[in-house]
Amino acid sequence: MTPQNASSASPEPTDAEVFEQIPQQEQFYRAPARFGNIPVEAEPKGWERRQGFRRHYPLVNLPTQIVERVRLGNAEPHEPNRLIWGDNLHIMRQIPTGSVDLIYIDPPFFSGRQYNVIWGDNNELRSFNDIWEGGLDGYLIWLNARLYEMKRILKNTGSIYVHCDWHASHYIKVEMDKIFGYGSFINEIIWFYRTGGMSKRYHGRKHDVIFAYGKSQSYKFNSQKEKSYLSHRYGFSNVDIYEDERGPYTMVGMRDVWDIAALRGNQPENIGYPTQKPEALLERIIKASSDAGDVVADFFIGGGTTAAVAQRLGRRFIACDQSRVAVAVTAERLKQQAATRGLDAAPIPDFTVEQWGIYEAERLSAMPAAQFQEFVLRAYGATRTATDDTGPHLHGWRNQFPIWVGAAGLESQVTADDVRDFANAIRQTVQYQQANLRDGIMLAWGFRADARAAAERLRELEQIDVNFVRLAQVNIDGPDFREHIVGRSTDKADYSDFLTFIQPPVVSVGYRVLGGGGVTFDAGDTAVINSGAEISNVQWDFNYNGRRFEAAPGHSFRREGRGKSRKPAMRITHKFAGAGRYNVACRVQDSQGGEGLWQGTIEVR
Repeated sequence: MTPQNASSASPEPTDAEVFEQIPQQEQFYRAPARFGNIPVEAEPKGWERRQGFRRHYPLVNLPTQIVERVRLGNAEPHEPNRLIWGDNLHIMRQIPTGSVDLIYIDPPFFSGRQYNVIWGDNNELRSFNDIWEGGLDGYLIWLNARLYEMKRILKNTGSIYVHCDWHASHYIKVEMDKIFGYGSFINEIIWFYRTGGMSKRYHGRKHDVIFAYGKSQSYKFNSQKEKSYLSHRYGFSNVDIYEDERGPYTMVGMRDVWDIAALRGNQPENIGYPTQKPEALLERIIKASSDAGDVVADFFIGGGTTAAVAQRLGRRFIACDQSRVAVAVTAERLKQQAATRGLDAAPIPDFTVEQWGIYEAERLSAMPAAQFQEFVLRAYGATRTATDDTGPHLHGWRNQFPIWVGAAGLESQVTADDVRDFANAIRQTVQYQQANLRDGIMLAWGFRADARAAAERLRELEQIDVNFVRLAQVNIDGPDFREHIVGRSTDKADYSDFLTFIQPPVVSVGYRVLGGGGVTFDAGDTAVINSGAEISNVQWDFNYNGRRFEAAPGHSFRREGRGKSRKPAMRITHKFAGAGRYNVACRVQDSQGGEGLWQGTIEVR
């Protein structure tokens, strides 16, 4: 499990890995001869024999940006677990083939209801619009493209669990048969729960469906036992009988109907959003299909249940979500769980918080020059210059075009001297001298007027001097740069929001000290900087150490109001343990993904 960062190379799969063939299962999809030539869909919806799913979802190869490494006290050198914000399809395409032991996903159900939008991020809203476009077939194509990548990254001994409900479970089963193979099906698990209301028009809907498939017939499986309660003790002389508060029971092999209570509002693990799954459910899946040290992945992480259980059970994890708030909430859940482990517990690996496709401009601006150049070259689809023959004025190549990258600072500007130095560096290349190369590309945050004039003079020399160099000047945060990344998309995939640079909100907090150790805090004057953004979440740390933010329990995801009008709680009251000085921090995320921090010292009476 190799983490990616802004300066690392992408582990791009080979063409053979990308276009691994869909299983050939003619015996299941061939009509009897007496029926004649009847067309049958033997391939998953959206699959193209020449391009796979890339016809509908083109490749967008961007680096991830590590915004934080959360250290959990493990002093031994190790690879951290990964928590990633971004589009899961494109993140999965950068994960090496055959590197994951177990995948569990709880994707949006095909309900079409607004409750599927939980966090309120713009990215989440855009993704759900894509899902519902085109009805059921559009939903299945959207899901199939992701299931296909999940199959690729699974080890041959790996397995996948897909959580769904009655809206589309039967259709998903058909598509998974096509992608993984009819013979790779392991179980249809029924998760039975008793919560929720009843209807006078139909039997109460009290179960979800979880489909389990293996990557091959060599999938890993650890058999488990469960309690089977007895109506009396008699007639079981040849088996051990146990007893608990519900009565006598014996242990039997795990069956495919799981009676596990859904979460209720007063349970400690409930973080307050409607589709959260209980840890007991994930614990059963992870124990059944992975061992300690194995890699568990969840690409719809939501509130972080899969990552939390994997961390607790000694598994490694890759966790991803399209919502920045979901990633922030999951990070706090993992920190709190690690902080409460026993002193004799095994060391817990660190985890990185990463972003894909949407980058914090200020963090990029603070990068060392070489790391920033590596990030820009990678994002532009270029590679770093292999030799130093051209000196410091030529940084990389994209196809046959030499590339120059400006300084990391957001306020930096390219000068005329930079233009002339780059042009001279191009003239020294073998390509210029032997292949009549005349073009180069400069990438930077901004270009001074004299730099643009210098480039224009070089273009004018085309008419009178065979030694001219024609330079394109491309702003890193402009549409021309993005166009080189996303290429031409189809009507089914809107990639206009990929590759954006965001600024943090300016967090402003007022407070009023009350009697008895209470303090009321108000973050209502916080200002968002990103265009079209609004505040999507507020978190509080009432004992901030100045280094690492740790949201107080119950203050990682708070909402006020009801139904669709529920908004982040901007005003809260906290009671401190006693009088004294406390360092307090407030962290705010906006709907574009920006995240800002306020900190202050409070004198509590």
